[in-house]
Amino acid sequence: MDAETLRAVYARLLDAFGEQDWWPAQTAFEVMIGAILTQNTAWTNVERALERLRSRIPLDAESILALDPPELADALRPSGYFNVKSQRVRGLCEAYLQAGGHRGLDALTTPELRARLLAIKGIGPETADDILLYAFDRPVFVVDAYTRRIFERLGLLAGGETYEGIRRAFEQALGPDVPMLKEYHGLIVSQGKEVCRTRPACERCALRRTCAAAAASPSDSSTPSRPSQQRRRGTTASEETP
Repeated sequence: MDAETLRAVYARLLDAFGEQDWWPAQTAFEVMIGAILTQNTAWTNVERALERLRSRIPLDAESILALDPPELADALRPSGYFNVKSQRVRGLCEAYLQAGGHRGLDALTTPELRARLLAIKGIGPETADDILLYAFDRPVFVVDAYTRRIFERLGLLAGGETYEGIRRAFEQALGPDVPMLKEYHGLIVSQGKEVCRTRPACERCALRRTCAAAAASPSDSSTPSRPSQQRRRGTTASEETP
């Protein structure tokens, strides 16, 4: 990955969509729970699930574990796969408390913390990196399905690269700039949801002039609108399907 090219993509997306200020949450712990709930569903469903849960108990690990499992599952129903996700949330809460909470986990190095997260059932690389970046401010790049789609169409990925290979390439090119890594991921999500969809809207794409896969458009001056200011996230990669 070429740093200059990746930063140019970032600048164009930022100009098109504006700052995303992602991840929307009141606490770091809420980020962790949301990272599990957002697997294979839209963020609007996660918000509904979190609100249902928050209306019943304080949003902390002890209260979640004290809640009857069927009631926890019912609270998480809007997020889909709610029985599976309730088990994963409980597993995260147990590991969180065993490690000494946020302070205990934050004392670990990034590789140690990533390994600890990946050891929790139901947490794969994307969910772990969401948590690392947005809950612990660690300089990791989150790779999702939108990342693969966009950068393959741009000709910057060949297709078939591993998650870890893509992550390392982006991190090496961009450096340990946590605010940029957070913003970049949010911008990729907005681009993937609103423009570079399965059937792309190339005529509205800020990247179309340098995109190898861009369709012909009558105008090069068109850029995306900014509904992404609503801070909405798409679904996560299929590798963590329940």
